[in-house]
Amino acid sequence: MNYTLRQLRVFVAVAQQGSFSQAGQMIGLSQSAVSHSIKELETEMGIRLLDRTTREVLLTEAGEQLASRLERLLEELNTTLLDVRSYGQQRSGTVRVAASQTISAHLMPQCLAASQLRFPDIKIMLRDRPQQWVLQSIRNAEVDFGIAIGPLQVDDFECEAILDEPFLLLCRQDDPLADQQMVRWEMLSNRQLVLQDYSSGSRVLIDEALRAQRVEAEIVQEIGHPATLYPMVEAGIGISILPALALPLPQGRPLLVRRIEPEINRSIMLIRRKNRSLTPAAEVIWQEVRQQAILLTQQRELTPAF
Repeated sequence: MNYTLRQLRVFVAVAQQGSFSQAGQMIGLSQSAVSHSIKELETEMGIRLLDRTTREVLLTEAGEQLASRLERLLEELNTTLLDVRSYGQQRSGTVRVAASQTISAHLMPQCLAASQLRFPDIKIMLRDRPQQWVLQSIRNAEVDFGIAIGPLQVDDFECEAILDEPFLLLCRQDDPLADQQMVRWEMLSNRQLVLQDYSSGSRVLIDEALRAQRVEAEIVQEIGHPATLYPMVEAGIGISILPALALPLPQGRPLLVRRIEPEINRSIMLIRRKNRSLTPAAEVIWQEVRQQAILLTQQRELTPAF
């Protein structure tokens, strides 16, 4: 049976008004359109629903049964649709976000502060974890979405790059490379490097960059937390490579950064499960993170930090 919602609404309107013309005025259709809709419905059902005379429109017994039930069902349908529409406009609830450590420290504070001002009824729970944990928590639906380092070769995620940033050299102020305004990758050859371990999404990208630029260097320390890079380099254990998002450097330390030529970038990416819709609250926080990344890019263009 191929009934349309419009046909059913028209029939209920006629049953309530007892007139094609009055029903048409109530629902915004011409009298002929109302009559045509009723005929289609009766043809589809194979039964007469209305008896028409020159003076009035009367429900048949079948029409009375249908009208009494349809009024209640259509009212419930309207209520359901209004509830869903209200949910779609909802700006409250808890949003769980996972982000790798550098992102949590240098991008998410601005996002949390801005979201708190714009959406006070949304509570954001930030999970600060290594990249592999971030990806797994998205797969397991433990969080609404994540922010990680790319590019990524994954088929089960929808990814959106929101920020590109270069890798930089971190060294002491008395290091020979500190005198160079622009350092080339080959200048890192035969040097000792302190790098983050493979729990960081950047490490694989740095390895690829060193290999592509044919840099032969000794990796003397692999550390887990990015903040540990600073005291390691300050102590003279080695130089390091870090992303621009890790800036500014801690104050009071004899450290500096230099651009490395050719520029090699990593991407900050919003990630969610493929073919899974975000809740309305999660969607607005997703958009807020994207907006904060745009603002960060604009600030760098106006006031370069390196």
